[in-house]
Amino acid sequence: MAGLQYQTHGKGALAGLLVLLIPVFLPSLFSPLGHASPSMFSEWNAPKPRHLRLLKSALQRETTNAQQSDLWIPLANEGWRPSVESTKPPSLPEKSQGYIQVFLDGGLNQQRMGICDAVAVAKILNATLVIPHLEVNPVWQDSSSFMDIFDVDHFINALKDDISIVKELPYEFSWSTREYYATAIRATRIKTAPVHASANWYLENVLPILQSYGIAAISPFSHRLAFDNLPMDIQRLRCKVNFQALVFVPHISALGDALVSRLRNPSGKSGALGKNYLQESTEGAGKFVVLHLRFDKDMAAHSICSFISLVIVQDMAAHSACDFGGGKAEKLALAKYRQVLWQGRVLNSQFTDEELRNQGRCPLTPEEIGLLLAALGFDNSTRLYLASHKVYGGEARISTLRKLFPLMEDKKSLASTLERAQIKGKASLLAAVDYYVSMHSDIFISASPGNMHNALVGHRTYENLKTIRPNMALLGQLFLNKSISWSDFQQAVIEGHENRQGQIRLKKPKQSIYTYPAPDCMCHA
Repeated sequence: MAGLQYQTHGKGALAGLLVLLIPVFLPSLFSPLGHASPSMFSEWNAPKPRHLRLLKSALQRETTNAQQSDLWIPLANEGWRPSVESTKPPSLPEKSQGYIQVFLDGGLNQQRMGICDAVAVAKILNATLVIPHLEVNPVWQDSSSFMDIFDVDHFINALKDDISIVKELPYEFSWSTREYYATAIRATRIKTAPVHASANWYLENVLPILQSYGIAAISPFSHRLAFDNLPMDIQRLRCKVNFQALVFVPHISALGDALVSRLRNPSGKSGALGKNYLQESTEGAGKFVVLHLRFDKDMAAHSICSFISLVIVQDMAAHSACDFGGGKAEKLALAKYRQVLWQGRVLNSQFTDEELRNQGRCPLTPEEIGLLLAALGFDNSTRLYLASHKVYGGEARISTLRKLFPLMEDKKSLASTLERAQIKGKASLLAAVDYYVSMHSDIFISASPGNMHNALVGHRTYENLKTIRPNMALLGQLFLNKSISWSDFQQAVIEGHENRQGQIRLKKPKQSIYTYPAPDCMCHA
């Protein structure tokens, strides 16, 4: 981990020494490909099933036709419809106040939300937006740009009546780069934007810089615009960006269509679905579930949280006490990984694994999400698409899930070597393909809350598509009961998820407009 600086004194000296020695003794944690040979601390030594009684019953389960038909019934129409157009006629300012640059960190879906906020801020300031700069994620190390992921021409055209957007700065501002702001304090950089800043904050703090210099660069920018107390036309504009202006580049869409076609028609006799993917599947068509299995090393080491503040760092500490079944060796390996990645900023948890599970604050393991799906009525003929980056523990960790759902597929199993070559090693493009396939699925379910979960829950709500939200607290309590029978477990799961399948939930104060699009992005007929 060259380049990291440690100040070791007192009790911190030992921790600092351990941090420096981790890459030597735990190469599997730092291998970019994750193919280190197994050792006592290796993530590839997957634990044995933790819920063996339930697993044995689940493997012998029989699902009735009635259960199956109920599962695949599309959501009822509750009278809500998409509505992203402003009540005011779209108009551009006679004169732009200057150029707005934003630098977005996080993964693809956090950046997606940041892009929507950037458009809104540009509108608030009557400024010209420069296509947002996507930072290199320190975990995934992906340098993909906006134009590598999203169709930039569609983006500009879709918003041409709302704001002015340029692909790059004119020559006189070409000095305003990421490198320029990384070397010193600059008058044109705003680095003090508070989380969930109001429109007035931007008018009072950013507009004067625009008027003085003709340009303002906001970094960091993620989560820097409030969800409440904004004009309705600004809210609708954010919705328009998220649900209409942001579409993936053609080769991502084409690959997504190919994967969806192979899932729906495993015999390969039918062509791709094209643009009709949001229409209800006909009765005889193949159906499939997308499972977003957020069980990567970063999640296991950190938390299920997707926000940024001291409170969240503490939350990460809480989740660090979650037990994933790997015993002391796994806990030690994850603790050391956290120490390197967060350099001591994650505090020790004040909760036990049992307390966290009772609160629903531990991510579900692949085994647990498999048992949830089985209890809901999905059987071994269900076609399951695994939307995930690298699963912590690899194939060994998901072997139990695969036993329950032998028709499980993913990008690697469905795409050809040539198709995968276009996105290989690009975490954002891989996530984009998963997002696209998820929006095409009959049912979407996520093992743990996070940015992708939140984005897809909102997008599928907007399109009235079935989305199962796991009842984390209920499941945590059920999995702690080691003597529960399969029938009692199944009954509790079914009853606990009756109203968690995509029904409209109105946005409450401080909640994200991207996860809860009603009523801001939708109208009730």
